Amino acid sequence: MRKTSIAIFLLITTVLFSQENNQDISQDFRDVKSNKGKMFAYWGWNRGHFSTSDITFKGENYNFTLSDVKADDKPKPFGIYYFKLDEVTIPQTNFRIGYFFKENYTVSIGVDHMKYVMRNDQTVNINGNINTGGEFDGTFSNDDIVLTEDFLLFEHTDGLNYVNVEVSRFDNLDNWLKFPIKNIDINLTEGVGVGVLYPKTNTTLLGKERYDEFHVSGYGISAHVGLNITFFKHFFIQSNLKVGYINMADIRTTANTTDSASQSFTFLENMYVFGAKFNLTK
Repeated sequence: MRKTSIAIFLLITTVLFSQENNQDISQDFRDVKSNKGKMFAYWGWNRGHFSTSDITFKGENYNFTLSDVKADDKPKPFGIYYFKLDEVTIPQTNFRIGYFFKENYTVSIGVDHMKYVMRNDQTVNINGNINTGGEFDGTFSNDDIVLTEDFLLFEHTDGLNYVNVEVSRFDNLDNWLKFPIKNIDINLTEGVGVGVLYPKTNTTLLGKERYDEFHVSGYGISAHVGLNITFFKHFFIQSNLKVGYINMADIRTTANTTDSASQSFTFLENMYVFGAKFNLTK
């Protein structure tokens, strides 16, 4: 289903740009006549999907890598905390504010608040050594290990915070679709982004005390495509598909600064947001 949605978006984009120079706009169905100089902001929610990743843990008396670790997001049932200011980080959320610096181009900054939870009780390969005086001590070479809670809990659940800047293109489709409904505009948006990862990583490792603090851990790059429906020139709902790559080389795992983890993986994020755009001046 996700592959089909992506293919449809890409097809629309290709057709739109191939007809851009030849399009007859003598009959203009657009309600929003100009975007340049406007601000916009949106808020909404997401689901995340992550590739497997190799995670390396380093510290005093241990250095080992877990291969092809699987993880999931952590959606919450719909509830009042989706809207309460003191509980808005409980669900997986998105916030963004931006500016139309040209008619069809925006620059924006935002936070993709995803959640990443390593699956416990999965069996993975382990390479390296552990010599902490505990039950998991040993030297490992492509050995199997079960990721029990006693061995490792590993989550970016408050969260996998991708703080990023995006440059996007924004195209009205009303003329191409011949969509004459007053006060409704249909738009296509696509763009690229880059940013830093600022996770709050919840970790319990090798029986050490649980650690859960914010820390700048790495960087990410991404690309997205989305469908935007604008009502009454100012309000909109939007659905985005975003793909990206995350590399976190410095993840804090314990209160000891010599302990750390590193991992990289790709992600697919689908988000549903609502927002508004407005003029800076009258």
